Amino acid sequence: MKRTLFSSLLASLLALPTPPIDAATGTTPLPVLSEAWADSFRVGVALNRATVDGRRALAAEIAGRHFSSVTAENDMKWALLQPEPGQYDFRHADALVDFGERHGMTVIGHTLVWHSQTPKWVFEENGEPVSREVLIRRMRDHIYTVAGRYRGRVKGWDVVNEAISDGPEGLRPNSPWLRIIGEDFIDLAFRFAHEADPNAELYYNDYNLVNRDKRARTIAMLKGLIERGVPVHGVGMQGHYHLDWPAADEVDAAIKEYAALGLRVMITELDIDVLPRLGQDGVADIARREEFKITGNPYVDGLPEDIQGRLAARYLELFQVFDRNREHIDRVTLWGLDDQMTWLNNFPVRGRTNHPLLFDRDLKPKRAFHALVERKVENQP
Repeated sequence: MKRTLFSSLLASLLALPTPPIDAATGTTPLPVLSEAWADSFRVGVALNRATVDGRRALAAEIAGRHFSSVTAENDMKWALLQPEPGQYDFRHADALVDFGERHGMTVIGHTLVWHSQTPKWVFEENGEPVSREVLIRRMRDHIYTVAGRYRGRVKGWDVVNEAISDGPEGLRPNSPWLRIIGEDFIDLAFRFAHEADPNAELYYNDYNLVNRDKRARTIAMLKGLIERGVPVHGVGMQGHYHLDWPAADEVDAAIKEYAALGLRVMITELDIDVLPRLGQDGVADIARREEFKITGNPYVDGLPEDIQGRLAARYLELFQVFDRNREHIDRVTLWGLDDQMTWLNNFPVRGRTNHPLLFDRDLKPKRAFHALVERKVENQP
């Protein structure tokens, strides 16, 4: 009798589903990052081509498990989608969308109109600038083709990226979109995107939007869009931050100011630079370059425990700010999965060894990851 009961219990236990082995640790599963914050906002990740196409299978497994939205780091930018007039290559963008759908992730499109990573042919013909009419037509055709292709599959688009100047000007003065079309290029881009996919959310995305002066210029631009009836639904606050910049209360204030416009707020491109600060804080212009100094690259052999602790505390501090503003925030997106692939290894100085993300170069979860899933920091130095 006892033997039968034992056998029955054993059979019942064996019939239970086996907990999946976590890809990052080879042990019982880690808590799922996106689930830890599911009551507040989606937690997303930007992925590169090698992760999506299977060359980094472990990275793909981790991304699919721990994040609830996905953005293409590069593969939806103009230079990669349409390098030559009318010659579209959707292979890698399609793969990204397929990846997101396969893993139940919300797919975000990045980006339709940007002054950078856009081929010269878009703005020129026979070596001369094209007319306003020609450039508007090229913009419209590109947006219709790209946003139209993913209609109903991409939840939202970063329609215009980084149009606000870092200087005292309003719009970035050296942008060929501004020089050729004029200030209404932003209005046109949003209207074309809405026509291409009327149900998609449309965002303005930019870096350093916590800076008070740039924040004021951005809010003035956004107010103008709203007053003119332009279909803008949200603002993407790029989170290219540092261990000690910006102050948490400045991030909080910026979120509230953008939300006060009636816009949803997305925290986009979040990473925490751990290396010595160079140049002006927050300027994430991809063209920026600073001089390499060996003293500015102190963690070539790995991140010391005290810096691991500071990074964990910093991530949790920021997520707590986001959580307090959860009624305004739909999504927080990390700009990359792991330290091996982060763009900060080459920005603003090429060849440095940075450690800004939640998974290390071996795809192991860092203390920052554990701080976020456990919502606490232990043994903080």
